[in-house]
Amino acid sequence: MIRTLRRLTLAALVLAAPAPAFAWGGMGHRIIGEAAIEALPSDLPPFMRTPAFVAGAGEMSREPDRSKGAGKTHDTNRDAGHFLDLDDAGRVHGGPLAAELPVTRPDYEKLMQGLGMDSWKGGYLPYSIVDQSQQLAKDFAHWRAETYAIPHEKNRAHRAWLKADRARREAQILQTVGYLSHFVGDGSQPLHVTVHYNGWGPFPNPNGYTQDKIHNPFEGELVLNTVTTPMVRAKVAPVQTCTGELMGCVTAYLATSGKQVEPLYEMIKAGGLAPGATIGTAFATDRLAAGASELRDLILWAWKDSDSLAVGWTPIPLADVLSGKTAAYPYLYGKD
Repeated sequence: MIRTLRRLTLAALVLAAPAPAFAWGGMGHRIIGEAAIEALPSDLPPFMRTPAFVAGAGEMSREPDRSKGAGKTHDTNRDAGHFLDLDDAGRVHGGPLAAELPVTRPDYEKLMQGLGMDSWKGGYLPYSIVDQSQQLAKDFAHWRAETYAIPHEKNRAHRAWLKADRARREAQILQTVGYLSHFVGDGSQPLHVTVHYNGWGPFPNPNGYTQDKIHNPFEGELVLNTVTTPMVRAKVAPVQTCTGELMGCVTAYLATSGKQVEPLYEMIKAGGLAPGATIGTAFATDRLAAGASELRDLILWAWKDSDSLAVGWTPIPLADVLSGKTAAYPYLYGKD
């Protein structure tokens, strides 16, 4: 009964939502967060594999959308972080290929302005994903330092501070995972990596794809009414951790999503959004599973990358803390 009421309430919100639509509705983002955390291997921190963390990750996955409307400065700065407009050739509005994007946003902005555009027009979703992945790696490094330091710290007051700060870090990890989940989820929704983001638009259309506003019906109503977390969890792919440059791995993921734009329009043309049509549900489930798989893999990348990071201020290598070479407390608490 509770689940039915939740779905009915969310359905009303989706139907009332103004354009432009968000990437996946609240249920879609929630499902991606939950399914990814449920798919984590057992060697990650135990607190991340509790039912509370699974549920929290699902709820925090919605936060970048729930923060919208806070103000013009806030929204203008952040909205373009949810999409990357790729054309049919896989280029950002005829400019760089996804694989050609530079590592930093200033360099991307300079590149786009040289083409008479900017990163707000083209979107900067890959930078949102990389940013939160790197933040998570830093969060993990601090958690690992404190987890090692707590039983080795002889000063009672220092030990109490380390325990309290580790609890704060666990809350930070949940928030970071939620934000990362959201942007990764945006990237699994084909309509957030294309110029054809809500109907085919003013482009050559020899196949007669719909010009209807199909963004909300696909990502919101369809998912809300026909897809569940267990359905997506069953389709999460085997682990494929990024081993090269992180930006390259992320843009490859987005380019793969971009290749699903035309199949999505074919599915809609075939009636996939009609009540009772299973092809729409199958398509949405596959894309949500792609998002959950990528999120799981990026969490694993962040855990591994934390090995190489420094912690505290002034920074010290995490390796020096874990080896017992350097006491963590003075640097984590702060020497200034």
